[in-house]
Amino acid sequence: MATTAHGKRKYSVIDLTGDDDAPSASRPPPPGDAVTQSQRDSWVEQGNEEDADDIVISSQDGDGTAMASYQLYDTKIVGVRYYTGYASVGEYVVVRREPSNPYDSNALRVENVQRDQIGHIGRAMASKLAKYMDSGALLVEGSLSGRVGEFDCPISLKLFGTSEPVERANLRSQMKADRLPSEVIDHKEREAKKLKAEELKKIAAANKLKGGKRGAGPQSSQSSQGYAGTLSQGDGNSGQSLEELMETSQRFNPRELGEVTEKFGSSEDVLAQMPMAKCPSKLRTQLLPYQRQALAWLLEKENPQLPTAGSDDAVQLWKRSKHNANIFTNIATNFSLKNQEPTLASGGILSDDMGMGKTLEMISLIVADAKASSPSKATLIVAPAEHALRVLTYHGSGKKPMKAEDFGEYDVVITSYGTLATEYYPRGKKDPPPVPRSQGLFSMNWRRVILDEGHIIRNSNTKSALAATNLMAQSRWALTGTPIINNLKDLYSLVRFIGLTGGLERLEIFNSILIRPLNQGDVNASLLLQALMATICLRRKKEMKFVDLKLPELSEYVHRIDFLPHEKEKYEALQAEAKGLLRTYQRGQNKNGKPQDTYRHLLEMLLRLRQVCNHWKLCGERVTSVLSLLESQKVVDLTPENRKALQAMLQVSIESREDCPICLEELQNPVITTCAHVFGNECIERVIETQHRCPMCRAEPLEIDSLVRPAVELGETADQLDIDIDTSSSKVEALLEILKASHKKKGTKTVIFSQWTSFLNIIQAQLDNHGYKYARVDGKMRANQRDASLVALETDPDCTIMLASLAVCSVGLNLVAANQVVLADSWWAPAIEDQAVDRVHRLGQKKPTTVWRLVMNDSIEDQVLNIQAEKRKLMMTAFQEKTGKRMKEGSTARLGDIQRLLQ
Repeated sequence: MATTAHGKRKYSVIDLTGDDDAPSASRPPPPGDAVTQSQRDSWVEQGNEEDADDIVISSQDGDGTAMASYQLYDTKIVGVRYYTGYASVGEYVVVRREPSNPYDSNALRVENVQRDQIGHIGRAMASKLAKYMDSGALLVEGSLSGRVGEFDCPISLKLFGTSEPVERANLRSQMKADRLPSEVIDHKEREAKKLKAEELKKIAAANKLKGGKRGAGPQSSQSSQGYAGTLSQGDGNSGQSLEELMETSQRFNPRELGEVTEKFGSSEDVLAQMPMAKCPSKLRTQLLPYQRQALAWLLEKENPQLPTAGSDDAVQLWKRSKHNANIFTNIATNFSLKNQEPTLASGGILSDDMGMGKTLEMISLIVADAKASSPSKATLIVAPAEHALRVLTYHGSGKKPMKAEDFGEYDVVITSYGTLATEYYPRGKKDPPPVPRSQGLFSMNWRRVILDEGHIIRNSNTKSALAATNLMAQSRWALTGTPIINNLKDLYSLVRFIGLTGGLERLEIFNSILIRPLNQGDVNASLLLQALMATICLRRKKEMKFVDLKLPELSEYVHRIDFLPHEKEKYEALQAEAKGLLRTYQRGQNKNGKPQDTYRHLLEMLLRLRQVCNHWKLCGERVTSVLSLLESQKVVDLTPENRKALQAMLQVSIESREDCPICLEELQNPVITTCAHVFGNECIERVIETQHRCPMCRAEPLEIDSLVRPAVELGETADQLDIDIDTSSSKVEALLEILKASHKKKGTKTVIFSQWTSFLNIIQAQLDNHGYKYARVDGKMRANQRDASLVALETDPDCTIMLASLAVCSVGLNLVAANQVVLADSWWAPAIEDQAVDRVHRLGQKKPTTVWRLVMNDSIEDQVLNIQAEKRKLMMTAFQEKTGKRMKEGSTARLGDIQRLLQ
């Protein structure tokens, strides 16, 4: 495996066959020291190389997760007598560029999973591969194909090359010039052309079948794509009952495809037979049987035991040799330890469905655990800042300085991810100080650390993830109903946090052993993942029979709506403009010579198309003014008008699922600079502390105080629209039809979710006009205001409606007082909508629950649902990595998705 000097690339096989030249003479290390460590992976697309280390937050672990198949190339590791690193046959090793090596600037260093150096790739082979690895044209992985000898060791290299068409053609030319074979590249290009032709044929056939089939009735066999039933305005059906509305809408089960955790975790039958623990006497709440099973599992995972001599069992993927009881081998990486016991992780991932009581299960663990020998009794709980828990709350600017002995006086300490990251990375310091420290969270060796909403650290490069991983603790737990959101790399971050040993805690090894083989359909990799999940993760679903939550039925429908003529006209005008922008971007015919600005316009158009599906007034002012201003100057002044325009641009990036250009992962805590570049807040603050300039355009000075944050959460707009009682739309009228029908059914209470608070404002005006009593929660409200709204929904029989933004669906709301959900618009990530629904359909719900998804006919909303369905399917089957990559000048990243959205 090798890290590269570039960001995300998509790679396919390059078959470099042929014999390596004879290895060079072995090279001793400098006197009194080993050969220097490989330089940290640099980010060289922007700026000087000497600044690259300041940009990268994470460790030196490689990426390159979107890999295709490979072919082996056999060569040798030389100079092994000068190094202490050892690996056994079949063990995965890491191949790194070592340009700082004083004996060979082309050096390729080989390390085992413990980062001990084994030796170097032979000089002749290294001279061939070095420049390709430096440029990011090739990635290299390795595993030992023979035993380590006195002077050398055989190694099999897996060589990966780009599958991007233009880069692939350039790579082929370079390889031919270097007399390296390129037959596989030619083969891949032929395959790509063939696949593209087949795809075009499928699209043409689908378009032929598309006409004349609408309104044909429900198509139960196409629940993820076909949606029947249409509501046309002015049809005289204003008095329809809920049952009649259901008949004109399609039954829809978005979760029927399942999730990766279910497929690769333990089966329901196995979970049902798990042993139970006694309910702790100090716990006031009586645990349900499945919660007692969870407690037994939690206690077992906090006290793992190595397999006994002669046993064939594997514990955390470690097996004891049958021939020598003093040898342990990791079945994932083939890494072995002799006369030394491997370190076992204490903890795991509790991934029960939302609403099943994960918090109660962890409280029962804290109460039940009474280790007399434990040096500390204190448990640290890291939670989103919105969670309000008792005991000691260590959070916010008012917290007092505390030492380990101060924390030790408490049973539980609650802190936030923000506080954790801030303490690990003190402002003004380039690198975090060593742990342990004299005071603060990193002065304490905690009895256990619990990450509530553990998927928050799914990006292993963020400050929060690195801070959590570097906490000192005997046991580590992550609580999350969604351990995998985007791809399997999300799971890697949790594996590293838990402290699993044997090699999977290194990203390069994790990629090589799990992610890429799974993408290729490798059966052994599937079995390995199943073993890993069974080792570290407990996942039960509400629907499992043995859980027996006795939840009432959940029925989900897609309700399709026709545009009114004037709405259709506005939609088609925006769609035509978006298609024109797409053609301009694809052809590179941008007048001002800045393709990225055209791309921004295009992303904004997609946002506006989605907004006009709800109401034409949501479109608001376009961001063209600030883009025009940026064409004449590098940065804009933070006037109120410009701040508002920058927030609009930031909202576009959030809505469009853009990646952070620094960590190359999904935006977390997004901000925008005065030069109009969007980053995750943790990433850009780290750059500002060391460089004070934008890593994208090098604009300076860049200060933390100049970063612009969203108007409110999740990109909700803070615009105050000019609303009157005549401000309605097809979708609003369809919503009112559902509410009118629901009002006839006594006891029905409805939660209406939208991602735009401005749309909630429009609905609110209509509710006032029609005399409905309602409550509301959104990202702009204070906690006490939200609490009052929840109380009103629960206790006031006349309050039958709750208006809620999707931004608040992940902060612990319990909405079981309602039994009907309306999703007014679709969010890109299906997990967000699932969370919203689970706030209503959860433990404590006594009534059958109905979910309505409002979708405009022949609109972008159709494709949004299709993309959601594909994300679910991909997560269940092949763990395909998302195709999005960092957006740079002239890039065509994600154009495939955009083209589909504009069909």
